[in-house]
Amino acid sequence: MSPKGDQRTFRLTIEYDGSDFHGWQRQKNDRTVQEALESVLGIMTREKIVVIGSGRTDAGVHARGQVASFKTTSRLNAGTFCKGLNSLLPDDVVIRACDPMPLDFHARFDVRRKHYRYYILNRPLAPAIGRQFVWHIRKRLDIAAMQQAAAVFPGTHDFKAFEGSGSPRAHTVRTVTRAELTATGEGDLHFDIEANGFLRFMVRNIVGTLVEVGLGKIVPVQVERILASRDRSRAGATAPPQGLFLMKVIY
Repeated sequence: MSPKGDQRTFRLTIEYDGSDFHGWQRQKNDRTVQEALESVLGIMTREKIVVIGSGRTDAGVHARGQVASFKTTSRLNAGTFCKGLNSLLPDDVVIRACDPMPLDFHARFDVRRKHYRYYILNRPLAPAIGRQFVWHIRKRLDIAAMQQAAAVFPGTHDFKAFEGSGSPRAHTVRTVTRAELTATGEGDLHFDIEANGFLRFMVRNIVGTLVEVGLGKIVPVQVERILASRDRSRAGATAPPQGLFLMKVIY
């Protein structure tokens, strides 16, 4: 049994392949990242541990730098938690770091910004390797038009037009500090976006809209009007989850 002491807070930096998870948040009868972490921490500490994530990722979405926090009275140190978690967690979850934090640290409420990246493969042939980590689009995309449209998003805006249905927020204004589409050759594209917060499906709805720009279905100048409209029906379809990665959480 893990020896007990004063309550402490730890921060986890987590990488996971979201392909076989029903998202981050604990759900009855479904496999989730939060449940996997809480289960292993419960074994290690003999306590009922609640793991708080920086935010929820949806089913099929991946992370290279998700952050979570938990409190425990266990006397295990950060290194032991890191090694123990990585030995007991399934192969599709890895703890990149475990750090002791001030007792009042909160992985969700203390977030300043998050960085997401979305991967697109734009070529006629489908990928044989890594297809669970990219959106494959056969038709040629107009990269310059997509980059022009992406330049609309930095700044403080109401992103209601890019909010997914199902969990509407009372406040939909967010500040985007970066929105860039990069082509790295041979059809490889990635879209980086950093903001002080995100609405549900916001990144995937923005990417879906940029792809429609790239296909000529929407002209770049329309994107600013779509943003101002606050009308979800005017934006593009939601991009599939597998291309999306939570890269970093900034505190």
